Amino acid sequence: MTLSSRRLETARSLLFVPGHRPDRFAKALVSGTDAVIIDLEDAVAGADKDRARDNAAAWLGEGNDAVVRINPPGTPWCDEDLDMAARHGAPVMVPKSEDPAVLADLACRTAGKCLLIPLVETAAGVERAAEVCGTSGAVRIAFGNVDLAGQLGVAHDDHAALAYARSRLVSASAAAGLGAPVDGVTTNVKDLGVLAADIAHARRLGFTGKLCIHPGQIVSVRERFAPTEDELRWARSVAEIGDSVAVVDGQMVDKPVLERARRILAAADG
Repeated sequence: MTLSSRRLETARSLLFVPGHRPDRFAKALVSGTDAVIIDLEDAVAGADKDRARDNAAAWLGEGNDAVVRINPPGTPWCDEDLDMAARHGAPVMVPKSEDPAVLADLACRTAGKCLLIPLVETAAGVERAAEVCGTSGAVRIAFGNVDLAGQLGVAHDDHAALAYARSRLVSASAAAGLGAPVDGVTTNVKDLGVLAADIAHARRLGFTGKLCIHPGQIVSVRERFAPTEDELRWARSVAEIGDSVAVVDGQMVDKPVLERARRILAAADG
C-alpha cells in the first residue's frame, strides 16, 4: 500500500530513520509506525549525504514506502534529493518550511508526483503558517520543536514556551482545510512518562500525530493519540441523535458538536 494522502493525513506515528543506516530501514517498517521517514538531513553528516540518498533510492526502488526528508532548499543536496524522491513518487518532508513560493516551486518541479509535508521549525515559518498550509501539494504540516526552540532561545521541551507556535500551526491547518498537524519529537527516548506528557499536551492543543525518533516510542504514540473509551462513548451518544439540537449529559449538542463527535469516530476507524 502506498503512502496516500489519506494515510498521511491520519498517521499518528511517523518514525525517522537515518538515511546512512539502511540496516534500520526494514526494522523501522515493522515497528508498527504509520509511516517511515528516511532522513537525509539532520541525521546525516555532509560526507554521507550522497550515500544516504542512494540508500533511500534503493529502498524505494524495491517497492517499499517511505517519506523522504530532503535537505533544505538552497543546500547543495536539495535538488538531487528532490529528483530522487520524484522518480519514486515518494512524499517529501521539507525542512525549514517558511516560504510558500519555495514550496510551490518544489511541488511544481515534482510535477505533482510528491505529496509535501512542510516541516515548520523557524519563527518565520510559524508566522507564515497560513501561507505554508495553503501551498498546493501540502497534505499536512509537521512541527520542528527542537530547531525552533534553538532559534527562540528556549528549551525544546518547554510546553509553555512553544504553546503559541503549536496553536498557530493547528489553527493554520484547520483554516487551510488540512488535517491536524504532526507534533515534534520527544528527545528523551527512555522515559515514557515524558513522552506521555508531551502527547497529552499536543493532543490538548489539537495535534493528532507525532514525529518519533525511536521504535520504542511507537506504541505509546499510537495508543495515546487514539480516541479514549470515554471519548468514543460520548461521540456515539452524540452521533445517535442526528442533526437536531438536543441535550446529552446535560450539555447542548448542535451541529459543531456533532461534527466533533463524527471526527472522533472517524479517528477511531483510521
